[in-house]
Amino acid sequence: MSNQHISSTTTTTAGGGLIISKTEALQSFLSTSANNTHLSPDLRQIASSLSHQPSSVPYKSLRSIWIASDPSTRPALSALLTGSHFVLNSPQPRQKSEELKARLRKYEEVAERKAYKELVKDITPRRDESEPFSSYKDQIGFGLHVALTMFTGYLVGYYTFRALFGHNPVMHAAGGILGLVGGMLVETLLFIIRASNQDRKTTTFTASKIKKNQ
Repeated sequence: MSNQHISSTTTTTAGGGLIISKTEALQSFLSTSANNTHLSPDLRQIASSLSHQPSSVPYKSLRSIWIASDPSTRPALSALLTGSHFVLNSPQPRQKSEELKARLRKYEEVAERKAYKELVKDITPRRDESEPFSSYKDQIGFGLHVALTMFTGYLVGYYTFRALFGHNPVMHAAGGILGLVGGMLVETLLFIIRASNQDRKTTTFTASKIKKNQ
């Protein structure tokens, strides 16, 4: 085929395969073939349909009509295709399924939440750094520690009063209770001190990050 150029023109044609642009020579050949009794009725119908297409024709159908035409009267194929060029059909946009759309929306939401956390991570302290006993492990550990301290205070008070007051069960029990209360008070004081230190650390951390980002 001479003078063949690839064209990006979008066309809508019947059938698939190679599409070529229509020239005056092709239009004349198709119009003649539509009335050519040498061709079968099907080929004449195809020729008539192609002759009414505005700008392009399928090469496969054109070649079938040309091969079935009388060799003594048909034009040379090279002369018939002179001035014609390929026409490329633009692909249809792929439609996204509802499942894919939902999955994409979910990924977008996750990405947005991750981006937000990344944006505020410098000014928002982490939960485990700002809140004491934020996990069950911390709570259980603190409870066991308090129980152990109170039990130790009870034993210390019990045996101290036993040594001071001899064989007096009432005083022994009173000493144990006093030691238990003392242990509870000591643990409460330690808890207040730890919480105050944690609050100061959190306030200092937040203020320094805000100042850094300004």
